[in-house]
Amino acid sequence: MDYLEQVVDVVNRFLWDYLLMFLLVATGIFFTFRLRFIQIRKFKAGMKALFGNFSLNGKSEGNGLSSFQALTTAIAAQVGTGNIAGAATAIASGGPGAIFWMWLSAFFGMATIYSEAVMAQHTRKTEDGTVTGGPVYYIKSAFKGKFGTFLAGFFSVAIILALGFMGNMVQSNSIGDSFQNAFGINRLVVGVFVAVVAAFIFLGGVKRIAWFTEKIVPLMAVFYIVGCLVILFMNGAGVGKAFHDIFVMAFAPQSVAGGALGITVQKAMRFGVARGLFSNEAGMGSTPHAHATAQVNHPSEQGIIAMMGVFIDTFIILTLTALVILSTGALSSGETGSTLAQLAFDSAFGSFGKIFIAICMLFFAFTTIIGWYYFGEVNVRHLFGKKAVKVYALLVVIFVIIGSTLKVDLVWNMADMFNGLMVLPNLIGLLACSGVVYRLTRNFEQKK
Repeated sequence: MDYLEQVVDVVNRFLWDYLLMFLLVATGIFFTFRLRFIQIRKFKAGMKALFGNFSLNGKSEGNGLSSFQALTTAIAAQVGTGNIAGAATAIASGGPGAIFWMWLSAFFGMATIYSEAVMAQHTRKTEDGTVTGGPVYYIKSAFKGKFGTFLAGFFSVAIILALGFMGNMVQSNSIGDSFQNAFGINRLVVGVFVAVVAAFIFLGGVKRIAWFTEKIVPLMAVFYIVGCLVILFMNGAGVGKAFHDIFVMAFAPQSVAGGALGITVQKAMRFGVARGLFSNEAGMGSTPHAHATAQVNHPSEQGIIAMMGVFIDTFIILTLTALVILSTGALSSGETGSTLAQLAFDSAFGSFGKIFIAICMLFFAFTTIIGWYYFGEVNVRHLFGKKAVKVYALLVVIFVIIGSTLKVDLVWNMADMFNGLMVLPNLIGLLACSGVVYRLTRNFEQKK
């Protein structure tokens, strides 16, 4: 077991600290310039589409979903425990300057996720009366024959393992931990409850998943945002210093406290970029499964609204978490991850801090379980057919229960590894389709 942990750790360091960090950012920069800064030019249109399509009534369109439902299903997966623990880890390891690099990587990531959504829309299919799509479809459209089949199959296996099984174990573990700490409830009881509710949603198919995310995602975002804003209002003087430290320590860590902490510009970049990309999932190939189902008039329309998912995840949720940690002074505790975030909320809310974090963890982790289950389901159906979906759903429910009771450090590291491995075929396929993305975007803009 120790040997396996060492192997996984070495692979993760190579993937996330070096290879993927540069590949994901480079892909974002490439699409940003190829599409003439689409994230700036179409930002207003994206916000207009987001609020114009806002709805809690659960109405889907035809065999697919509404554009807003597709977005909330994607955000359900994007906004998870990483938005609390991820920001805290980035700051603890890379200093406040890591947040600047997190913003920068998210800016370029908006162009990547636009391209993913456009290609998912362009190559989607209707199978058994259900609209479906994702990287396996645009990978096969880019590479015909055995290479495309292998690349798509490799992606499918990686995402099923990373998100459907291992990732969902870790999410249920986060819920179990937070509820035991806040209320003293047995983890197994929490795990069974989460699994039963999840199974009810899983078995309703994509329509029920969309109905659920459309209602819960806006509520959980508002709840967390309001809580963070209350703390920032209570620590108003610390907010200005927080922004000062973010910008100064992004380029000159030693001028604040970085020298003493051993933080360098390279560390700030490394942890900011890696944690940011891991949180918003731009380029990972997960969210295109949701965006493929939207019923829109042109693929670019969903690409534009997909960019709003990255904006909400990183520029709003992650940024608020970072500002809470920095403005409350919790960073000086020496803690990291979710413990650091919890200390920050405890310092402002007192005993209610644990309860607030527990509720947020329930929202964030549970919606991620729903989103990640669906992304895995699309690939199970692609590899094994419709009959395998119920078996897959049962296995995910079992993993959710088991995950709630275990210490899953190795499982989380393995999920990280398979997350990284699924990025590679996705980026290869996406870059091969860059000409198609460009033509579709130009066609859309000329029609407008």
